[in-house]
Amino acid sequence: MSNINAATLLNNEYKVIILKTFQSILELIEQGLVRISAHGYDELAEDGILVKEILSGISDAKEIEEYPNFPKGPCVLVLQKDLAGKPIHAVWGIPKGHSSPAVLITAYRPDPKLWSKNFMERKS
Repeated sequence: MSNINAATLLNNEYKVIILKTFQSILELIEQGLVRISAHGYDELAEDGILVKEILSGISDAKEIEEYPNFPKGPCVLVLQKDLAGKPIHAVWGIPKGHSSPAVLITAYRPDPKLWSKNFMERKS
């Protein structure tokens, strides 16, 4: 008999929810069910990031942080690369109470002063 406590169960349940969110976002993007928020467009323009770079780079994205209780619906922060291989952080979500579309909430070039060399961890 395995020794599993409530914290382990909660942690595993939490991970399953997050994996489902990110997997759902990937599937929605593959189906073309994508919306970009007004803020997302502003941030893309400010950092010179093209929408096609965000969409083409999502398949290789790596999850950094998850926000399952975000007021507007579950979302994830991911590390993506642009066409030149430069890092991009993007926050993708699904509207609360809905199963689609995938929404690009924001995207930006991560500041090396604030992030680790691989842009996966915040500096203290």
